[in-house]
Amino acid sequence: MQTKYVYTFACHENECELCQLELNTLLKPVEEVDYTNSSYVWSERCILPGRSPFIHGRLDVIGEGAQIKELLPIAREIRLMQDETFKVICLKAGDHRPDYDEARKIEKEIGMYINGRAQMKQPEVTFGLIKIGEKWILGQWTESDKSWQLHQQKPQNYSTGFGVSLARALVNIAVPEGENHRLLDPCCGMGTVVIEALSMGIDTKGNDLNVHAVRGARVNLAHFGFDAKRITQGDMKELEGEYDSSLLDMPYNLCSVLPPQEQRLMLAKLRKLSRRAVVVSTEWVQEHILEAGWNIDQYITVKKGTFVRHVWVCN
Repeated sequence: MQTKYVYTFACHENECELCQLELNTLLKPVEEVDYTNSSYVWSERCILPGRSPFIHGRLDVIGEGAQIKELLPIAREIRLMQDETFKVICLKAGDHRPDYDEARKIEKEIGMYINGRAQMKQPEVTFGLIKIGEKWILGQWTESDKSWQLHQQKPQNYSTGFGVSLARALVNIAVPEGENHRLLDPCCGMGTVVIEALSMGIDTKGNDLNVHAVRGARVNLAHFGFDAKRITQGDMKELEGEYDSSLLDMPYNLCSVLPPQEQRLMLAKLRKLSRRAVVVSTEWVQEHILEAGWNIDQYITVKKGTFVRHVWVCN
C-alpha cells in the first residue's frame, strides 16, 4: 500500500505563484490545491520538509477517522523502539484548528493509547493530528529543518541578488529530484543558488563573467564548508559540458540593459548545456527563449515591492 503524506505550508500573498509552482513540481500533489486558502498538500512523495522554504513539516499518515475515538485503536497499535519517548501535537493547519483546551484534550486522549513514555520537551518521536475535510488524520510528524536560513549571513552579497528563500525555491523547481542530477548556474553572482543546491545534496557548478562576483562566491562557498573550486570565471558562452538542469538569472544592471543579441546568444548556449532550465529575468525575454529552441512549460512572476522578476520553466 502506497504511503501518503500531508505537508503543511504557508506563504505570503506576494509569493503565492512561486509557492504553487515549487510545491506542485516538488510534491506532485495527489489532489488539486487552492494555494491561496489551503495550508496542506497531499502527496505520495517523501522528501525532507526542510527542502522547501514554504513547508512547515511532513505528516507520514498512519491512520484516519471521522472522530478522534476511531483513531484510538490505531494509536494502540503504534510500536516504538524500546525506551523511545514521544509526544502528540495538534498541527496548526487543516480545515479545523481546535482551540488550546480542545487541542490539549485530544493530544492527551491519543497519547494515553500509545505504548511508550511521553516526553513533551524533547521527545524522540512526534505524532501529529490534523483535520482535513470531515476526517482526523494521525501520523508521525517531521518538523522542517530551517538551518538553511543561516545562509542569509553570507560574508559577500549583492543588494539585488536572490534572497535565500527565492534561490531555494528556484532550485527545487529546476531539480525536483536531486539524486544523480547535475545543475549549472552559469551567471552565479555571489553563489546563492549554488550554496542552496549544494546544501540539498545536488551536484552543482557555478560560473560568472565578473571577477569580483567569482571572488565573492568562492568566499561564500568556503564560509559554509563547500568547495570554492565549484565556481569558475569566464563567459558562459564558452562553457562546455552537459547538465541535467540549469538556473539562469539573466544579468541586469539598473543603469544599462543587456543587448537583445547578447540575450539570444546566452539562451542559445544554455540550450546546448542543459535539457531543462529555469530562466529568470527582470526583462521580458520570452521571444528570445523560444527562438533559442526552448519549450516553455510554466511562467510566473515574483514580486518584491515594485521589483518584478519573470520566471520561465523550460524544456
